[in-house]
Amino acid sequence: MPKVTYVEHNGDRRVVEVPVGENVMHGALYNGVEGISGECGGGMSCATCHCYIDEAWTARVGGPASQLEREMLESAYAKVKPSSRLSCQIEMTEALDGLVVHLPERQSA
Repeated sequence: MPKVTYVEHNGDRRVVEVPVGENVMHGALYNGVEGISGECGGGMSCATCHCYIDEAWTARVGGPASQLEREMLESAYAKVKPSSRLSCQIEMTEALDGLVVHLPERQSA
């Protein structure tokens, strides 16, 4: 099963297995990873699953966010960067085994 490394804002790392076909947000929620709240459950209507894709993985994740995802990221609490994505929109594949995502300090006020 592919693994994702979630890097908290303080540098702590948590590696979890995320099944193929599942999204990165659910991988965090199902494994108690701090830093992703996913309040809308993956409906792309809240931006509380905002993450930063590690530079080494940006191209493999599937390129930049869609227009709708970019619009939702505008409501993210943390600073939006070029590597910003909504983790609910990143579906795990075998090719993403080892994916590294960085989490913002906070998802909401």
